[in-house]
Amino acid sequence: MSKRVMNPAVRVTAVALATAGLGASLVAGAGSAFAAESKAAPVAGTAAAAVEAQAVTQAKVAAQAKVAAQAKAAKAAKAAQAAKVKAAAAKAAAKPAAAKKAKGWVKPVTAYTLTASYNQGGAMWSHKHSGQDFAVPVGTPVKAAGSGTVVKAGPNGGGDGPAYGNAIVVRHANGTYSQYAHLSKIQVHVGQKVAAGQKIALSGNTGNSSGPHLHFEIRTTPNYGSAVNPAAFLRNHGVTI
Repeated sequence: MSKRVMNPAVRVTAVALATAGLGASLVAGAGSAFAAESKAAPVAGTAAAAVEAQAVTQAKVAAQAKVAAQAKAAKAAKAAQAAKVKAAAAKAAAKPAAAKKAKGWVKPVTAYTLTASYNQGGAMWSHKHSGQDFAVPVGTPVKAAGSGTVVKAGPNGGGDGPAYGNAIVVRHANGTYSQYAHLSKIQVHVGQKVAAGQKIALSGNTGNSSGPHLHFEIRTTPNYGSAVNPAAFLRNHGVTI
């Protein structure tokens, strides 16, 4: 057999082509890797943008929550201040009302049983009854029904007669007089000023009395014989007995 020998020129050409092919493969591979990197870069950029957008959104939400909390706190503070002002106004309004009440009229005794009434007839009196009787135990505090000045105080009805026992008469600013009789103890003196509701005596059973009670009159003068209906008078001044 004959041995074939490749022409050297042809061999050189083949090697060159082979080498060129390898280079092309290397170039192609590098190009593919570069393309892959180029393709992945936008994905990474998009994720970073999403994180940044989420952070911005959270910051906005936090800022809005802070503003809402501040507004709520301001509203609560305003409501508390309004309530404080309202309470102060109510307290200020209550003072004149309390003062007005203190200057008004009150019951001469607190706990009692009504017995003989005004203008009632009976063997106990030479004429009809001149006042309103409040049955109470001896020693019950007796209060001035209205503010005024004591004009009578003492035994013998303070000058109106022994039937009243120990008695007090108070002159009031409206020109009327109140009388308190059958007392066990007198605790004021003539000329003394008294306030409505002030304790002036203790109830008793002195004078022409069938049992412990307070005899109470409203008069147009300081003297016996000028009495008017005390229950009606007190009722007209806001006091019901």
